[in-house]
Amino acid sequence: MKPRARRGGGRPTIADVALRAGVGAITVSRALREPGRVSPELRRLVAAAVAELGYVPDRNARALASARADVIGVLVPSLTNSVFAEVVRGIYDGLGDSHLQVQIGHTHYSGLEEERLLQVFLSQRPSALIVSGIDQTPAARALLENAGCPVVQIMETGPDPVDMMVGFSHFEGGRAAARHLAEAGYRNIGFIGARMDPRSKRRLAGYRAAMEDAGIFDPRLVTTTTVPSSVSLGRDLFREARAKMPALDAVFCNNDDLALGVLFECHGAGLAVPSAVGIAGFNDLEMMEAAFPSITSVRTHRYEIGRLAVSMARAAISGDRPPQPMVDIGFELMPRESTKRAR
Repeated sequence: MKPRARRGGGRPTIADVALRAGVGAITVSRALREPGRVSPELRRLVAAAVAELGYVPDRNARALASARADVIGVLVPSLTNSVFAEVVRGIYDGLGDSHLQVQIGHTHYSGLEEERLLQVFLSQRPSALIVSGIDQTPAARALLENAGCPVVQIMETGPDPVDMMVGFSHFEGGRAAARHLAEAGYRNIGFIGARMDPRSKRRLAGYRAAMEDAGIFDPRLVTTTTVPSSVSLGRDLFREARAKMPALDAVFCNNDDLALGVLFECHGAGLAVPSAVGIAGFNDLEMMEAAFPSITSVRTHRYEIGRLAVSMARAAISGDRPPQPMVDIGFELMPRESTKRAR
């Protein structure tokens, strides 16, 4: 599938903003540099045009128009989450001995913070951008479409890439894990989810699809929270799930921290894993194989995504754009002892 062409063919200018707002270029410049010198109504018109067009003032406007910093801007939602640490490691390793440098922005899972960081990055004229996910706000999407440099969206796939994309389907990953539990003989299969960002919601949708396919979906088996994930939260959510549905005999957790918390709670409550409770996680962090019993999980190729993303960006920077702008790198279901239930 060919990605949609970015609007305007380049970065919008003050003249574009002026035309959209129906005012003069001088008024736009004044509204941006000295907002106190223009009326509130003019400020509103200019701000609306700026947001709609994705205009970013260029701090290096006096330099040659073609000049770009030897920097690839990378936006990730977390710096402590080991999932994104692996992605960033892949990006750095993929740069090798390149003259390019990496500048990292931490969005804290906030769409507004992503918009702010994009404006900061774009004002510095980066050579490329690598951004996490496909659920940007309309304003962030406009900034990316008019970035004037290669853009790679990572960790997901979708039908409408801004430019290039490398990732996998969270929906299919969730469905594969839930289907595995059903095929292992479990029937009261719950879902435990934290934070519930768009990626988590797609995993939940995949779980539900698998349960409906098996004819065993029950909304009472779904337990979620918007609180950030942790091992202790997994323990608490499993207790909550069992209190609602004592017949619960398996859980698909939307990440591995939660799955480990479920395992600890099972040990503490005297519930045998996998005979009494089956457990599956998502991402397949190192601790899943090291746990006792080892925990089934969906392996995501985070390091490879980082390496491939920066490789695609470097190729586009050099004028040799990848022939395949959207790459589904897939995932692997890793069955382990936590779901080997004797039938």
